[in-house]
Amino acid sequence: MRFSIIVLFYVLLLMGGNLSSYATAGKCRAVDPQRIGNQLQLFLDDELIDEMQNVELKLHSPQRAEVAIKFDKPWEDSTLYDPVVIRDGSLYRMWYRANFNAPPYYTGYAESPDGVNWTKPSVGLIEYQGSTDNNLVWVGDHTEPGGGPTVLCVFKDDNPTAHANQLYKATGLAYERGLQGLVSPDGLHWRLLQDERVVPATGEFDTHSITFWDAPREQYVTYTRGFESEDGTEVLRVAPYLEKTSEMPIRRIRRTATKDFHKFPSPEMIEVTNHEETADEHLYKNAATPYFRRPDILLMFPKRFVEHRKPNDDWPHTGISDIVFMASRDGIRWDRRFGEAFLRPGLDPLNWHERAIEVGPGLVPTGSGEMSLYFVEHYRTDTVHIRRGVLRVDGIVSIHATYEPGEVITRPIIFAGRQLIVNFATSAAGSLRVEVLDKKNQPVSGFSLADCPEHVGDEIERVVQWNQGSDLRRLAGQPIRLRIVLKDADLYSLKFSDP
Repeated sequence: MRFSIIVLFYVLLLMGGNLSSYATAGKCRAVDPQRIGNQLQLFLDDELIDEMQNVELKLHSPQRAEVAIKFDKPWEDSTLYDPVVIRDGSLYRMWYRANFNAPPYYTGYAESPDGVNWTKPSVGLIEYQGSTDNNLVWVGDHTEPGGGPTVLCVFKDDNPTAHANQLYKATGLAYERGLQGLVSPDGLHWRLLQDERVVPATGEFDTHSITFWDAPREQYVTYTRGFESEDGTEVLRVAPYLEKTSEMPIRRIRRTATKDFHKFPSPEMIEVTNHEETADEHLYKNAATPYFRRPDILLMFPKRFVEHRKPNDDWPHTGISDIVFMASRDGIRWDRRFGEAFLRPGLDPLNWHERAIEVGPGLVPTGSGEMSLYFVEHYRTDTVHIRRGVLRVDGIVSIHATYEPGEVITRPIIFAGRQLIVNFATSAAGSLRVEVLDKKNQPVSGFSLADCPEHVGDEIERVVQWNQGSDLRRLAGQPIRLRIVLKDADLYSLKFSDP
Protein backbone atom coordinates (compact mmCIF):
# COMPACT_ATOMS: atom_id res chain seq x y z
CA MET A 1 0.00 0.00 0.00
CA ARG A 2 2.76 2.40 0.97
CA PHE A 3 4.60 1.51 -2.26
CA SER A 4 1.45 2.28 -4.31
CA ILE A 5 1.08 5.72 -2.73
CA ILE A 6 4.72 6.53 -3.51
CA VAL A 7 4.27 5.40 -7.12
CA LEU A 8 1.12 7.49 -7.50
CA PHE A 9 2.94 10.55 -6.13
CA TYR A 10 5.72 10.21 -8.69
CA VAL A 11 3.26 9.64 -11.53
CA LEU A 12 1.52 12.92 -10.65
CA LEU A 13 4.87 14.65 -10.30
CA LEU A 14 5.89 13.53 -13.79
CA MET A 15 2.70 15.15 -15.11
CA GLY A 16 4.40 18.49 -14.37
CA GLY A 17 2.00 21.39 -14.16
CA ASN A 18 -1.04 19.14 -13.95
CA LEU A 19 -0.39 18.37 -10.27
CA SER A 20 -1.04 21.97 -9.28
CA SER A 21 -3.83 22.18 -11.88
CA TYR A 22 -6.02 19.77 -10.02
CA ALA A 23 -5.20 21.29 -6.64
CA THR A 24 -5.83 24.87 -7.72
CA ALA A 25 -8.83 24.37 -9.96
CA GLY A 26 -10.92 23.05 -7.10
CA LYS A 27 -10.80 26.45 -5.41
CA CYS A 28 -12.55 28.26 -8.27
CA ARG A 29 -15.91 29.83 -7.53
CA ALA A 30 -19.09 28.74 -9.28
CA VAL A 31 -20.17 31.82 -11.25
CA ASP A 32 -21.98 32.37 -14.52
CA PRO A 33 -19.64 32.58 -17.52
CA GLN A 34 -18.89 35.95 -19.10
CA ARG A 35 -19.45 36.17 -22.84
CA ILE A 36 -16.35 38.04 -23.92
CA GLY A 37 -16.42 37.09 -27.61
CA ASN A 38 -13.26 38.50 -29.17
CA GLN A 39 -13.25 41.66 -27.06
CA LEU A 40 -9.95 42.88 -25.61
CA GLN A 41 -9.59 41.99 -21.92
CA LEU A 42 -7.64 44.33 -19.64
CA PHE A 43 -6.53 43.75 -16.06
CA LEU A 44 -7.40 47.16 -14.61
CA ASP A 45 -9.48 45.44 -11.93
CA ASP A 46 -10.56 41.92 -10.99
CA GLU A 47 -13.46 41.72 -13.46
CA LEU A 48 -11.95 38.69 -15.23
CA ILE A 49 -9.96 37.27 -12.33
CA ASP A 50 -11.11 34.46 -10.07
CA GLU A 51 -7.94 33.30 -8.31
CA MET A 52 -4.42 34.71 -8.03
CA GLN A 53 -1.47 32.98 -6.40
CA ASN A 54 1.90 34.69 -5.99
CA VAL A 55 1.04 37.35 -8.57
CA GLU A 56 -0.33 40.88 -8.18
CA LEU A 57 -1.92 43.66 -10.18
CA LYS A 58 0.84 46.18 -10.82
CA LEU A 59 0.41 49.84 -11.78
CA HIS A 60 2.88 51.15 -14.38
CA SER A 61 3.95 54.77 -14.69
CA PRO A 62 4.44 56.60 -18.00
CA GLN A 63 7.97 57.32 -19.12
CA ARG A 64 8.71 61.02 -19.49
CA ALA A 65 9.45 61.83 -23.14
CA GLU A 66 10.05 65.11 -24.97
CA VAL A 67 8.42 68.47 -24.27
CA ALA A 68 5.51 68.92 -26.67
CA ILE A 69 4.46 72.53 -25.97
CA LYS A 70 6.52 75.35 -24.43
CA PHE A 71 5.47 78.69 -22.99
CA ASP A 72 6.96 80.79 -25.80
CA LYS A 73 4.23 83.15 -27.08
CA PRO A 74 3.29 86.61 -25.74
CA TRP A 75 -0.35 85.56 -25.25
CA GLU A 76 0.74 82.66 -23.01
CA ASP A 77 1.80 82.91 -19.38
CA SER A 78 3.02 80.76 -16.49
CA THR A 79 -0.49 79.35 -15.96
CA LEU A 80 -0.55 77.52 -19.32
CA TYR A 81 -2.57 74.42 -18.41
CA ASP A 82 -5.37 71.93 -19.17
CA PRO A 83 -4.28 70.22 -22.43
CA VAL A 84 -6.81 68.12 -24.35
CA VAL A 85 -5.45 65.80 -27.06
CA ILE A 86 -7.32 63.76 -29.66
CA ARG A 87 -6.24 61.75 -32.66
CA ASP A 88 -8.32 63.11 -35.52
CA GLY A 89 -7.76 60.97 -38.61
CA SER A 90 -4.06 61.22 -39.46
CA LEU A 91 -3.62 64.35 -37.33
CA TYR A 92 -3.05 64.77 -33.61
CA ARG A 93 -4.74 67.88 -32.23
CA MET A 94 -4.36 69.72 -28.93
CA TRP A 95 -6.31 72.52 -27.27
CA TYR A 96 -4.89 74.10 -24.12
CA ARG A 97 -5.43 76.99 -21.71
CA ALA A 98 -2.90 79.61 -22.79
CA ASN A 99 -3.14 81.91 -19.75
CA PHE A 100 -4.97 82.48 -16.49
CA ASN A 101 -3.08 85.22 -14.64
CA ALA A 102 -5.43 87.94 -15.89
CA PRO A 103 -8.40 88.15 -18.28
CA PRO A 104 -9.20 87.80 -21.07
CA TYR A 105 -8.46 84.08 -21.14
CA TYR A 106 -7.29 82.43 -24.35
CA THR A 107 -7.51 78.90 -25.71
CA GLY A 108 -4.51 77.88 -27.82
CA TYR A 109 -4.33 75.23 -30.53
CA ALA A 110 -1.50 72.92 -31.62
CA GLU A 111 -1.21 69.99 -33.99
CA SER A 112 1.16 67.17 -34.83
CA PRO A 113 1.53 64.52 -37.56
CA ASP A 114 2.74 61.89 -35.07
CA GLY A 115 1.91 62.99 -31.53
CA VAL A 116 5.60 63.75 -30.97
CA ASN A 117 6.49 66.86 -32.98
CA TRP A 118 4.04 69.68 -32.31
CA THR A 119 3.53 73.07 -33.92
CA LYS A 120 1.35 76.08 -33.06
CA PRO A 121 -0.12 77.03 -36.44
CA SER A 122 -1.25 80.56 -37.15
CA VAL A 123 -5.00 80.18 -37.67
CA GLY A 124 -5.85 83.89 -38.01
CA LEU A 125 -9.02 83.86 -35.91
CA ILE A 126 -8.57 85.74 -32.63
CA GLU A 127 -7.03 89.19 -32.38
CA TYR A 128 -4.22 89.71 -29.89
CA GLN A 129 -2.66 93.16 -29.62
CA GLY A 130 -3.92 94.14 -33.06
CA SER A 131 -2.89 90.96 -34.91
CA THR A 132 -4.53 87.61 -35.70
CA ASP A 133 -1.18 85.95 -36.50
CA ASN A 134 -1.44 83.44 -33.68
CA ASN A 135 -2.71 79.99 -32.71
CA LEU A 136 -5.67 81.22 -30.64
CA VAL A 137 -9.12 79.76 -31.30
CA TRP A 138 -11.21 81.18 -28.44
CA VAL A 139 -11.18 84.06 -25.99
CA GLY A 140 -13.48 84.41 -22.97
CA ASP A 141 -13.81 85.89 -19.52
CA HIS A 142 -15.95 83.98 -17.05
CA THR A 143 -15.49 86.74 -14.45
CA GLU A 144 -17.76 89.15 -16.35
CA PRO A 145 -21.41 88.82 -17.45
CA GLY A 146 -21.45 87.90 -21.13
CA GLY A 147 -17.68 87.43 -21.13
CA GLY A 148 -17.89 83.92 -22.49
CA PRO A 149 -16.74 80.56 -21.06
CA THR A 150 -13.12 79.71 -20.31
CA VAL A 151 -11.00 76.64 -19.49
CA LEU A 152 -12.40 74.68 -22.42
CA CYS A 153 -12.60 70.93 -22.80
CA VAL A 154 -12.84 70.12 -26.51
CA PHE A 155 -14.00 66.80 -27.96
CA LYS A 156 -14.96 65.44 -31.34
CA ASP A 157 -18.60 64.44 -31.34
CA ASP A 158 -18.93 60.95 -32.82
CA ASN A 159 -22.65 60.89 -32.13
CA PRO A 160 -24.09 59.80 -35.51
CA THR A 161 -26.87 62.38 -35.13
CA ALA A 162 -24.46 65.32 -34.68
CA HIS A 163 -24.98 68.18 -37.15
CA ALA A 164 -22.20 68.84 -39.66
CA ASN A 165 -21.57 72.30 -38.24
CA GLN A 166 -21.32 70.87 -34.70
CA LEU A 167 -18.90 67.96 -35.18
CA TYR A 168 -16.69 69.42 -32.46
CA LYS A 169 -18.05 70.47 -29.10
CA ALA A 170 -16.67 71.92 -25.89
CA THR A 171 -17.71 72.92 -22.41
CA GLY A 172 -16.23 75.81 -20.47
CA LEU A 173 -16.53 77.55 -17.12
CA ALA A 174 -19.40 80.05 -17.22
CA TYR A 175 -19.93 83.32 -15.37
CA GLU A 176 -21.10 82.54 -11.82
CA ARG A 177 -20.39 78.82 -12.23
CA GLY A 178 -21.91 76.07 -14.32
CA LEU A 179 -20.74 75.16 -17.81
CA GLN A 180 -21.59 76.69 -21.16
CA GLY A 181 -21.47 74.75 -24.40
CA LEU A 182 -19.61 75.62 -27.59
CA VAL A 183 -19.79 74.06 -31.06
CA SER A 184 -17.59 74.09 -34.14
CA PRO A 185 -17.50 72.46 -37.59
CA ASP A 186 -13.72 72.00 -37.52
CA GLY A 187 -12.38 72.49 -33.99
CA LEU A 188 -11.10 75.97 -34.90
CA HIS A 189 -14.11 78.21 -35.56
CA TRP A 190 -16.14 78.26 -32.34
CA ARG A 191 -19.44 79.77 -31.29
CA LEU A 192 -21.63 79.54 -28.22
CA LEU A 193 -24.28 76.85 -28.53
CA GLN A 194 -26.67 78.93 -26.42
CA ASP A 195 -26.58 81.57 -23.71
CA GLU A 196 -28.01 79.16 -21.13
CA ARG A 197 -25.66 76.81 -19.32
CA VAL A 198 -25.61 73.23 -20.57
CA VAL A 199 -24.55 72.06 -17.06
CA PRO A 200 -26.43 73.91 -14.28
CA ALA A 201 -24.58 76.00 -11.71
CA THR A 202 -25.00 73.64 -8.76
CA GLY A 203 -21.73 73.42 -6.85
CA GLU A 204 -18.22 74.58 -7.70
CA PHE A 205 -16.76 74.40 -11.22
CA ASP A 206 -13.39 76.20 -10.94
CA THR A 207 -11.46 73.36 -12.52
CA HIS A 208 -11.03 71.64 -15.89
CA SER A 209 -14.43 70.01 -16.40
CA ILE A 210 -14.10 67.08 -18.82
CA THR A 211 -16.86 66.36 -21.35
CA PHE A 212 -17.02 63.75 -24.13
CA TRP A 213 -19.39 61.60 -26.17
CA ASP A 214 -19.67 58.21 -24.43
CA ALA A 215 -20.38 56.12 -27.52
CA PRO A 216 -21.02 52.69 -25.91
CA ARG A 217 -23.67 54.24 -23.66
CA GLU A 218 -24.87 56.71 -26.30
CA GLN A 219 -24.71 59.78 -24.09
CA TYR A 220 -22.72 62.90 -23.36
CA VAL A 221 -20.97 62.84 -20.02
CA THR A 222 -19.22 65.50 -17.94
CA TYR A 223 -16.89 65.00 -14.99
CA THR A 224 -16.33 68.08 -12.87
CA ARG A 225 -15.38 69.42 -9.44
CA GLY A 226 -17.18 68.53 -6.24
CA PHE A 227 -16.62 69.18 -2.53
CA GLU A 228 -17.56 67.06 0.43
CA SER A 229 -17.41 67.67 4.18
CA GLU A 230 -15.77 65.18 6.52
CA ASP A 231 -19.16 63.66 7.34
CA GLY A 232 -19.84 62.97 3.65
CA THR A 233 -22.23 65.88 3.01
CA GLU A 234 -21.82 67.61 -0.35
CA VAL A 235 -20.61 71.20 -0.07
CA LEU A 236 -22.15 73.27 -2.86
CA ARG A 237 -20.43 76.55 -1.99
CA VAL A 238 -17.00 76.59 -0.39
CA ALA A 239 -16.96 80.20 0.90
CA PRO A 240 -19.88 79.82 3.38
CA TYR A 241 -18.44 76.49 4.54
CA LEU A 242 -15.08 78.10 5.34
CA GLU A 243 -16.84 80.71 7.45
CA LYS A 244 -17.80 77.89 9.83
CA THR A 245 -14.55 75.92 9.78
CA SER A 246 -10.89 76.50 8.98
CA GLU A 247 -10.64 73.16 7.18
CA MET A 248 -11.08 73.02 3.41
CA PRO A 249 -13.77 70.51 2.38
CA ILE A 250 -12.49 67.43 0.57
CA ARG A 251 -12.17 67.82 -3.18
CA ARG A 252 -14.20 65.19 -5.01
CA ILE A 253 -15.33 64.41 -8.57
CA ARG A 254 -18.91 64.72 -9.80
CA ARG A 255 -20.56 63.36 -12.93
CA THR A 256 -23.56 64.17 -15.09
CA ALA A 257 -24.81 62.55 -18.30
CA THR A 258 -27.43 63.32 -20.95
CA LYS A 259 -28.65 62.34 -24.40
CA ASP A 260 -29.12 66.02 -25.26
CA PHE A 261 -25.97 68.18 -25.17
CA HIS A 262 -28.12 71.27 -24.69
CA LYS A 263 -29.11 70.27 -21.15
CA PHE A 264 -27.40 68.13 -18.51
CA PRO A 265 -28.92 67.31 -15.11
CA SER A 266 -27.15 68.48 -11.97
CA PRO A 267 -23.91 66.57 -11.33
CA GLU A 268 -23.69 63.91 -8.63
CA MET A 269 -20.70 62.44 -6.84
CA ILE A 270 -19.09 59.42 -8.46
CA GLU A 271 -18.59 56.28 -6.37
CA VAL A 272 -14.94 55.51 -5.67
CA THR A 273 -13.61 52.28 -4.21
CA ASN A 274 -10.64 53.47 -2.18
CA HIS A 275 -8.01 52.06 0.02
CA GLU A 276 -9.25 53.08 3.45
CA GLU A 277 -6.22 55.30 3.96
CA THR A 278 -6.87 57.24 0.72
CA ALA A 279 -10.53 58.01 1.37
CA ASP A 280 -9.83 61.56 2.55
CA GLU A 281 -7.38 62.47 -0.21
CA HIS A 282 -8.19 65.50 -2.34
CA LEU A 283 -8.69 64.74 -6.05
CA TYR A 284 -8.28 68.06 -7.79
CA LYS A 285 -8.92 67.34 -11.46
CA ASN A 286 -9.85 64.15 -13.31
CA ALA A 287 -8.70 63.86 -16.98
CA ALA A 288 -11.41 61.26 -17.66
CA THR A 289 -11.11 59.56 -21.04
CA PRO A 290 -12.48 56.46 -22.82
CA TYR A 291 -9.76 53.91 -23.57
CA PHE A 292 -9.31 53.92 -27.34
CA ARG A 293 -9.02 50.10 -27.58
CA ARG A 294 -12.02 49.47 -25.28
CA PRO A 295 -14.18 52.63 -25.36
CA ASP A 296 -16.66 51.18 -22.85
CA ILE A 297 -13.87 51.23 -20.24
CA LEU A 298 -13.22 54.71 -18.86
CA LEU A 299 -9.90 55.81 -17.39
CA MET A 300 -9.19 58.67 -15.04
CA PHE A 301 -5.93 60.36 -14.03
CA PRO A 302 -6.87 62.70 -11.17
CA LYS A 303 -4.44 65.11 -9.57
CA ARG A 304 -3.94 64.18 -5.92
CA PHE A 305 -3.54 67.40 -3.96
CA VAL A 306 -1.75 67.07 -0.60
CA GLU A 307 -2.64 70.48 0.74
CA HIS A 308 -0.69 70.61 4.02
CA ARG A 309 2.76 69.73 2.67
CA LYS A 310 5.28 72.31 1.51
CA PRO A 311 8.73 70.96 0.56
CA ASN A 312 9.93 74.36 -0.68
CA ASP A 313 9.74 77.09 1.98
CA ASP A 314 10.43 79.75 -0.66
CA TRP A 315 7.30 78.86 -2.63
CA PRO A 316 4.38 81.19 -1.74
CA HIS A 317 1.68 78.49 -1.80
CA THR A 318 1.13 75.38 0.31
CA GLY A 319 0.52 71.93 -1.10
CA ILE A 320 2.08 69.42 -3.51
CA SER A 321 0.59 67.24 -6.22
CA ASP A 322 0.98 63.98 -8.03
CA ILE A 323 -1.27 61.92 -10.32
CA VAL A 324 -3.24 58.80 -9.38
CA PHE A 325 -5.21 56.31 -11.47
CA MET A 326 -8.78 54.99 -11.48
CA ALA A 327 -10.87 52.96 -13.94
CA SER A 328 -14.57 52.34 -14.46
CA ARG A 329 -16.75 49.98 -16.47
CA ASP A 330 -19.92 52.07 -16.18
CA GLY A 331 -18.70 55.63 -15.58
CA ILE A 332 -20.38 55.81 -12.17
CA ARG A 333 -18.44 53.34 -10.01
CA TRP A 334 -14.68 53.88 -10.11
CA ASP A 335 -12.06 51.39 -8.95
CA ARG A 336 -9.12 53.02 -7.21
CA ARG A 337 -7.30 50.00 -5.88
CA PHE A 338 -3.90 51.63 -6.27
CA GLY A 339 -3.03 54.06 -3.51
CA GLU A 340 0.37 54.78 -4.98
CA ALA A 341 0.99 57.50 -7.56
CA PHE A 342 0.58 56.85 -11.27
CA LEU A 343 2.87 59.81 -12.03
CA ARG A 344 5.25 61.25 -9.43
CA PRO A 345 6.74 64.76 -9.50
CA GLY A 346 10.14 63.14 -10.09
CA LEU A 347 13.65 64.54 -9.79
CA ASP A 348 12.70 67.97 -11.12
CA PRO A 349 12.44 70.42 -8.17
CA LEU A 350 10.07 72.68 -10.14
CA ASN A 351 7.45 69.93 -9.98
CA TRP A 352 7.48 69.92 -6.18
CA HIS A 353 4.96 72.64 -5.46
CA GLU A 354 1.18 72.95 -5.46
CA ARG A 355 -0.56 71.97 -8.72
CA ALA A 356 2.79 71.76 -10.52
CA ILE A 357 1.79 68.73 -12.59
CA GLU A 358 -1.50 67.88 -14.29
CA VAL A 359 -2.51 65.20 -16.82
CA GLY A 360 -4.93 66.24 -19.53
CA PRO A 361 -7.64 64.01 -21.03
CA GLY A 362 -6.68 62.09 -24.13
CA LEU A 363 -4.72 58.83 -24.17
CA VAL A 364 -3.82 58.22 -27.82
CA PRO A 365 -1.87 55.64 -29.86
CA THR A 366 1.40 57.04 -31.15
CA GLY A 367 4.40 54.90 -32.22
CA SER A 368 4.43 51.16 -32.77
CA GLY A 369 3.22 49.41 -29.64
CA GLU A 370 3.00 52.63 -27.61
CA MET A 371 0.44 55.13 -26.45
CA SER A 372 0.87 58.64 -25.10
CA LEU A 373 -0.73 61.05 -22.71
CA TYR A 374 0.21 64.69 -22.14
CA PHE A 375 0.80 66.48 -18.87
CA VAL A 376 1.80 69.89 -17.57
CA GLU A 377 4.98 70.47 -15.57
CA HIS A 378 6.47 73.59 -13.90
CA TYR A 379 3.08 75.26 -13.43
CA ARG A 380 3.33 78.92 -12.28
CA THR A 381 6.92 79.24 -13.53
CA ASP A 382 8.47 80.75 -16.63
CA THR A 383 9.41 77.27 -17.86
CA VAL A 384 5.87 75.82 -17.74
CA HIS A 385 5.38 73.26 -20.50
CA ILE A 386 3.34 70.27 -21.70
CA ARG A 387 5.28 67.01 -21.84
CA ARG A 388 4.47 63.69 -23.48
CA GLY A 389 4.32 60.56 -21.33
CA VAL A 390 4.71 57.13 -22.96
CA LEU A 391 3.24 53.75 -22.04
CA ARG A 392 3.13 50.46 -23.89
CA VAL A 393 -0.25 49.69 -25.47
CA ASP A 394 -2.58 48.36 -22.72
CA GLY A 395 0.31 48.96 -20.36
CA ILE A 396 -1.26 50.80 -17.43
CA VAL A 397 -1.84 47.72 -15.25
CA SER A 398 -0.44 44.21 -15.56
CA ILE A 399 -0.63 40.89 -13.80
CA HIS A 400 2.91 40.76 -12.46
CA ALA A 401 4.97 37.80 -11.27
CA THR A 402 8.40 37.93 -9.68
CA TYR A 403 11.12 35.34 -10.26
CA GLU A 404 9.14 32.91 -8.12
CA PRO A 405 6.37 31.54 -10.42
CA GLY A 406 2.76 32.50 -9.82
CA GLU A 407 -0.56 32.04 -11.55
CA VAL A 408 -3.97 33.52 -12.23
CA ILE A 409 -7.18 31.68 -13.05
CA THR A 410 -9.93 33.55 -14.86
CA ARG A 411 -13.60 33.36 -14.20
CA PRO A 412 -15.56 31.20 -16.67
CA ILE A 413 -15.61 32.82 -20.10
CA ILE A 414 -17.24 32.11 -23.46
CA PHE A 415 -15.08 33.32 -26.32
CA ALA A 416 -15.29 33.62 -30.10
CA GLY A 417 -12.38 33.00 -32.45
CA ARG A 418 -9.64 30.47 -33.04
CA GLN A 419 -6.57 31.86 -31.28
CA LEU A 420 -5.59 33.33 -27.93
CA ILE A 421 -3.43 36.43 -28.20
CA VAL A 422 -1.54 37.90 -25.24
CA ASN A 423 0.22 41.21 -24.65
CA PHE A 424 3.07 40.21 -22.37
CA ALA A 425 6.70 40.73 -21.40
CA THR A 426 9.19 38.43 -19.68
CA SER A 427 12.80 38.61 -18.61
CA ALA A 428 15.39 36.37 -20.27
CA ALA A 429 14.77 33.82 -17.52
CA GLY A 430 11.03 34.43 -17.25
CA SER A 431 8.11 32.79 -19.02
CA LEU A 432 4.37 32.60 -19.62
CA ARG A 433 2.32 29.42 -20.08
CA VAL A 434 -1.43 28.95 -20.49
CA GLU A 435 -3.71 26.07 -19.60
CA VAL A 436 -7.36 25.78 -20.66
CA LEU A 437 -9.77 24.40 -18.06
CA ASP A 438 -13.17 22.90 -18.89
CA LYS A 439 -16.46 23.55 -17.08
CA LYS A 440 -15.42 21.05 -14.40
CA ASN A 441 -12.18 23.02 -13.89
CA GLN A 442 -10.08 20.22 -15.36
CA PRO A 443 -7.39 20.68 -18.04
CA VAL A 444 -8.66 20.27 -21.59
CA SER A 445 -6.83 17.52 -23.44
CA GLY A 446 -4.10 19.03 -25.61
CA PHE A 447 -4.29 22.39 -23.80
CA SER A 448 -2.86 21.52 -20.40
CA LEU A 449 0.10 23.30 -18.87
CA ALA A 450 2.32 20.38 -19.82
CA ASP A 451 1.22 20.86 -23.45
CA CYS A 452 2.17 24.58 -23.48
CA PRO A 453 5.81 25.45 -24.23
CA GLU A 454 7.24 28.41 -22.34
CA HIS A 455 6.51 31.70 -24.05
CA VAL A 456 9.46 34.05 -23.69
CA GLY A 457 9.81 37.60 -25.03
CA ASP A 458 8.11 40.99 -25.15
CA GLU A 459 5.26 41.37 -27.63
CA ILE A 460 2.03 43.29 -27.96
CA GLU A 461 0.36 40.38 -29.81
CA ARG A 462 1.77 36.89 -29.25
CA VAL A 463 -0.35 33.95 -30.40
CA VAL A 464 -0.32 31.34 -27.66
CA GLN A 465 0.88 27.98 -28.93
CA TRP A 466 0.47 24.52 -27.50
CA ASN A 467 2.26 21.42 -28.77
CA GLN A 468 -0.64 20.72 -31.13
CA GLY A 469 -0.79 24.33 -32.35
CA SER A 470 -2.92 27.38 -31.57
CA ASP A 471 -6.35 26.38 -32.90
CA LEU A 472 -8.99 26.69 -30.19
CA ARG A 473 -12.07 26.66 -32.43
CA ARG A 474 -13.50 23.45 -30.93
CA LEU A 475 -13.73 25.24 -27.56
CA ALA A 476 -15.37 28.43 -28.87
CA GLY A 477 -18.88 29.04 -27.59
CA GLN A 478 -18.54 26.88 -24.48
CA PRO A 479 -17.51 27.86 -20.94
CA ILE A 480 -13.81 27.60 -20.16
CA ARG A 481 -11.32 29.13 -17.77
CA LEU A 482 -7.75 30.16 -18.48
CA ARG A 483 -5.00 29.28 -16.05
CA ILE A 484 -1.99 31.48 -16.77
CA VAL A 485 1.33 30.71 -15.12
CA LEU A 486 3.93 33.50 -15.02
CA LYS A 487 7.56 33.76 -13.94
CA ASP A 488 9.37 37.13 -13.88
CA ALA A 489 6.77 38.38 -16.32
CA ASP A 490 3.89 40.79 -16.91
CA LEU A 491 0.61 40.09 -18.66
CA TYR A 492 -1.08 43.30 -19.85
CA SER A 493 -4.06 42.07 -21.84
CA LEU A 494 -5.49 39.18 -23.81
CA LYS A 495 -8.05 38.58 -26.50
CA PHE A 496 -9.34 35.83 -28.74
CA SER A 497 -9.20 36.29 -32.49
CA ASP A 498 -9.30 34.64 -35.87
CA PRO A 499 -6.00 34.41 -37.76
